[in-house]
Amino acid sequence: MGSMTEAIVGAVPPGVGAIVVGNFPLTSGQWILPHRHPQHQLAWTRSGVLSIAVDDTYWVLPPTRALWLPAGVVHRTGATRDAVLCSLYLEPDRCGLDWTEPTPVGVNGLLAHLIAYLNRDDLADAMRLRAEAVVLDLLQPLPTMPIDVPYPVDERACAVADALLADPADQRGLEAHARAVGASRRTLTRLFVRDTGMSFDRWRTQVRLRASLALLAEGQPVSKVARDVGYSTPSAFLAAFRRTVGTTPKRYLHGEDVFETPGTTGR
Repeated sequence: MGSMTEAIVGAVPPGVGAIVVGNFPLTSGQWILPHRHPQHQLAWTRSGVLSIAVDDTYWVLPPTRALWLPAGVVHRTGATRDAVLCSLYLEPDRCGLDWTEPTPVGVNGLLAHLIAYLNRDDLADAMRLRAEAVVLDLLQPLPTMPIDVPYPVDERACAVADALLADPADQRGLEAHARAVGASRRTLTRLFVRDTGMSFDRWRTQVRLRASLALLAEGQPVSKVARDVGYSTPSAFLAAFRRTVGTTPKRYLHGEDVFETPGTTGR
């Protein structure tokens, strides 16, 4: 991943407000090295699709959602389709919000307009403060579950993981993967549980669903996405998504707030 870089954007906003806006073009496939900010960050794109990783946890962000990153959290930011990373940097000492965990929020038209408004450098102090107060009021957490794909430690499990990350649609079962890396089925089963906290099947499902999010966010049809990540039918893919994430892909990506408890539906 490269070495840590310290990305500091105006440690203290220059005026009376709490928010500085930054814009950074990203090309498809480009990733910013792991870094952290002394400010809270709200990461968003007006077009394209962003991805943000914190350790093994991964969020996909179309224009309908943003991610709150608390000050000091190490993260990587990338684009699965050409995008402009639009970040709000919020000075902790002046900001009324203090969420302690990365938190997705929905982005509606009003919030998008306010972000552009705060990017102006000709706002009077009173106008800026009023706009910032509305922004903070609009930040509502979405009840989503990020897709967690812990990377294993043992080199045999790593080899299997790399194969599946490169091709989530790989249909080989546990037995075939074990033979390919010179391990028994029982050993590979134990390694995945020990290293990732998940069974092989659950880990592979997480990989497939994570891969699907970027494709869906780019507007690809569910039928094609399902096939590209290894499901024989769209219904099988949708059932796995709902069972694991707790909602449908459409609701997940567009911020609708109807969520179920994972594991209770779609079986």
